[in-house]
Amino acid sequence: MEGAIEMNGTVDERARAALAEKPDGVVEQIAAKAGVSPADILAILPEGAAITVPAEKWAQIWSDLSTWGDILMIVHTEDIVLEVEGRLPDGSEGHGWFNIHGDSPIGGHIRKDRCVSIVFVDRGFHGRRSCSVWFMNGEGRAMFKVFVRRDKARALIEPQVERFEALRAQFA
Repeated sequence: MEGAIEMNGTVDERARAALAEKPDGVVEQIAAKAGVSPADILAILPEGAAITVPAEKWAQIWSDLSTWGDILMIVHTEDIVLEVEGRLPDGSEGHGWFNIHGDSPIGGHIRKDRCVSIVFVDRGFHGRRSCSVWFMNGEGRAMFKVFVRRDKARALIEPQVERFEALRAQFA
């Protein structure tokens, strides 16, 4: 099969081969092709493209993200890529969940205790820069991602890029 990744290589070898084929592709698709986790792909991005911080920084990061205005939240599973634009509401913990409510289309309940790390991702995506914050679980998958939005011309919204870069710099 053309473009197939040799599955008997190491995780690192398979991840690097798949990433080399489509360096600006969808991380989850690259990972699936290589039989690795999205975290394995993020780990081999060029230096500075993925900055990982401990999940203990959740409150600080969430609080900052909630001041960015309308963001794009994506939940990507094998079955759906759900994209929701809106302000990231404040949250509170209760009954084992991180609960987000407010005047936004973004709401619900998150198993915060399943988050093992938070990754600031700044990389090319289909020929354009993409900036996002990934909340990762122990299986190496994103629980959800918060993206810097684009304007009508598909350019990143500059004030959000500045906020992303400032927040990432606190942990780099």
